[in-house]
Amino acid sequence: MAQTAMQNQRSIPNFQPLDVELRNVFKFFNQEPAVHGVDLDVKQGEFFSILGPSGCGKTTILRLIAGFERLDAGKLLIQGQSMTDVPAYKRPINTVFQSYALFNHLNVWDNIAFGLRLQKLSKLEVDGRVGDALKLVKMDSLRSRFPSHLSGGQQQRVALARALVNRPAVLLLDEPLGALDLKLRKEMQCELSNIQKNLGVTFIMVTHDQQEALSLSDRIAVMNQGKIEQVGTPSEIYERPQTSFVADFIGDTNLFSGELTTIDIGYVKVLTKSGLSIIAVRPEDTPLELLQVVNLSVRPEKIQISLYQPNLPHNCFEGRLINVMYLGTHVNYLVELTNGISVNILQPNTFGSLPDRNTPIYVWWSENDCLAISQTSRVNQ
Repeated sequence: MAQTAMQNQRSIPNFQPLDVELRNVFKFFNQEPAVHGVDLDVKQGEFFSILGPSGCGKTTILRLIAGFERLDAGKLLIQGQSMTDVPAYKRPINTVFQSYALFNHLNVWDNIAFGLRLQKLSKLEVDGRVGDALKLVKMDSLRSRFPSHLSGGQQQRVALARALVNRPAVLLLDEPLGALDLKLRKEMQCELSNIQKNLGVTFIMVTHDQQEALSLSDRIAVMNQGKIEQVGTPSEIYERPQTSFVADFIGDTNLFSGELTTIDIGYVKVLTKSGLSIIAVRPEDTPLELLQVVNLSVRPEKIQISLYQPNLPHNCFEGRLINVMYLGTHVNYLVELTNGISVNILQPNTFGSLPDRNTPIYVWWSENDCLAISQTSRVNQ
C-alpha cells in the first residue's frame, strides 16, 4: 500500500514555477455557474488533486485546462502563456480518462505510438520513446496484446503510457482509477505516485475519492458548488479544515455548534445549545466576537473512551454505548451523551474484549484536537 502523503509528503518549494494558473475563472451551463470565480495555482512538478462531490465543478475545471471547454470569464495560463485562443491539440497537455479511450483495433505498442506517428516523428524516435514508455509502466512484455485481452489495470497503464510518451508539460487525470476494483486501485495508486515522482511531470487529478487524494497529492483543492473551499497539503486539509464542508467531506468528523463564551490566545470556549462546554483551537486569521455562533470539529480517531471517569478539567463527557462496529484493524463506537448528542469514535483494535451496548462510558478529547471553524447546516447541537 502506498505511503500517504501525510506520512511521506514531498516538499514543493514556494518559489517553484507555476505550470497552470486560473484567475477568477467562470464557466456557465444554461446560465448556471459550474465554475464560480476560481483562482488556482499549480506548481511545476506537483501532484495536484481537485477533490469534491459529484457536480461540484471539478471535471469542468479539468476540461477548461485541457481546452475541451472555453472559459466564459477569467484567465487560464499554462507555463505563463495565455490559453484563451489556444485549441486543445496545441496545448502542452495530455489527458488520461476514466474510460482509458484505447483504440481496440490497435495493439499496445501501436496505441502508445499513435500520437507520435501523427507528429511524423522518425521510426527510430518513435521506437525509442514507445519502448521507454512501456518500461516505465511495466508493460513491455505485453506490447503485442490488444486492449480486449488486457485487465483493467493493464489498460490503465497503457493509457498512462500513451499520454506520457508525448512528453506533456502537464498530465490531466480524470478519475483515472475509478473503474478498478479496490485492491487493484490501491496497487495502481502506488504505481501512479512512483511514475509521477520519477518523471517530475506535473499531474492534475480529479477525484471524488478522499483517500486517493490524501495518499497521492502534494496539495489538494477541495471544491463545493463551483467554488474552491480550501487549498492545502493533505495534512493541512485533514488536520486544519477551514470550513465545515471541508471537515465533513474529508474523512469523518463530529460537528458541534455553539456560542463563544471565552476567547483566549490560541483557544476558545464554546457553549452548545444542549449545554456542552467545549474548549477548542481558535481559528487562524478569523475575527471573533463573544456570543458569536461557530462550529467545532473533532475527528473520531482523536476521541478517547473509558469505562471510568478520567480526572480531566474539560472536554470530558458521560454517555452510554449504543453501537459497536468491528472493522478488523479498528473498532467504531457510537456513544450517546447524557444530553442526547451522539458522538462517533474510531479506535485501533487492541484485541481486547469489546464492551456491550448500553454500557455507561466516558468520552474525552484534547483541546488541540478540536477546531473552531465556520458554520454548516449539518451539525450536532
